[in-house]
Amino acid sequence: MGAAVSTASDYDLAVIGGGSAASAAAETARALGKTAVMIERGRAGGTCLNVGCVPSKMLLSAAEAHYSAGASRYPGVATSADAVDLEALVSWKDRFADERRQADHVDGPIAVGIDVLRGDARLLPGAVDAPVEIAVAGEDGTTRTASARSVVVATGAVPRIPQVAGLEDVDYLTSAEAMSLSEVPDSVLVVGGNAVGLEQAQWLSHLGAKVTVLQLPSRIAPQEQPEISVALKEALTEQGIEILEDADLFEVGKDGGAVVGTAMVAGVAREVHAERILIAAGREPATAGLGLEVIGVETGPRGEITVDDHLRTTHPRIWAAGDVTGAAQFVYVAGTEGAIAAENAVTGSSRSIDYAILPRVTFTSPQLASVGITTEQAAAEGIDVDVRELPLMAVPRAAINGESAGKAVLISDRRDGKVRGFHMVGDSAGDVVTAAAYAIAGGLTVEQIASLWAPFLTMSEALRITAQSAPRSASLLQEAAVTS
Repeated sequence: MGAAVSTASDYDLAVIGGGSAASAAAETARALGKTAVMIERGRAGGTCLNVGCVPSKMLLSAAEAHYSAGASRYPGVATSADAVDLEALVSWKDRFADERRQADHVDGPIAVGIDVLRGDARLLPGAVDAPVEIAVAGEDGTTRTASARSVVVATGAVPRIPQVAGLEDVDYLTSAEAMSLSEVPDSVLVVGGNAVGLEQAQWLSHLGAKVTVLQLPSRIAPQEQPEISVALKEALTEQGIEILEDADLFEVGKDGGAVVGTAMVAGVAREVHAERILIAAGREPATAGLGLEVIGVETGPRGEITVDDHLRTTHPRIWAAGDVTGAAQFVYVAGTEGAIAAENAVTGSSRSIDYAILPRVTFTSPQLASVGITTEQAAAEGIDVDVRELPLMAVPRAAINGESAGKAVLISDRRDGKVRGFHMVGDSAGDVVTAAAYAIAGGLTVEQIASLWAPFLTMSEALRITAQSAPRSASLLQEAAVTS
């Protein structure tokens, strides 16, 4: 006997997904006086709250406290760190997420009049000038259909698992699973040296695991300013994390209770033994099973939904927002895209987003943060730039804190002196880069920043002091970064 089918009400907007982009889209529709339904497959709250930015930053903060307690920077100040109860720490993290999920993503939609359907969504074929119908298959075996004048797809992304011989035969971890461990492993092999991999590597290392990071490109954080990537590598290495760059993992096996990863590291085969292996090789859009191809929604080579400047897909009634579009995978980008996609969908407006001055932060300790262009991007775009570089020990706050690791790089247009990029590894780098983003948006020149006030003994002085330093050749800086 087939599954029971029922029909839900017609809506102005249907949102497929349950994370930040989806919530922002549905809430925007309601704020504009439109009816809205959210169709959720997994836990409400999406990646950021459940298995992404929120839990990872909680664990990073706790791990940093443990690491600092056992490694005092100050003469005469003795410190010590007891053993870690990871199960208790993870329970604390989960309780926080549960509370926020209930308040913001379960009770919240109900409070503003958003209907919520639980199940797997599949877009049904139909005329492009008619409302879109969506089949929702529930866990209880029943299927409902919802009809909406417009749809926003905001299904996010899932971990990308590389094709490596033997990987499926070992009990590998993703970042989500690592953050639910009950005990700290003795050793961990982390595959991936971008933000997720580096953050996971550091909190595990700070809690006592011996961590090795394999990075396929020639440097960690490969999209960042080269000297900044080098500075972060130096800081993490000093803390005891082994980083192997230009490392192509091609086989994984078992050695008793351990995992053995074999990689070509700079052209030489090397084995890495560890208790656990954690795959952090990026994320890919979650579009499987949505029926996109049936209704004419185009996707790109990585499965990302193709959208125009207004977040509209190749189907005139369907928009997409957040990680599923292949855009920068930040929760603040997802939220903004969700709100704008919904507004465009239900009002017929044509709002777009400027990503040119988008700040980004990797929440290691020290932090890595960037905004604007790198020297590599400047060269590719034919922009003649001046580059100013500052070791963080030149910032009084960093010197007082005994934090020698770090660097700041400021990039300006040689023609008019306007700041085009700022990149930093150091304490509070994310806060300093936010100030730089406002300076870039305001069209400030290096000379203007150099003459503005900055409170003494704050890390915000890093921006001003870097602007006050003499420029150096961008090409020489790139050469130094590559060879260091």
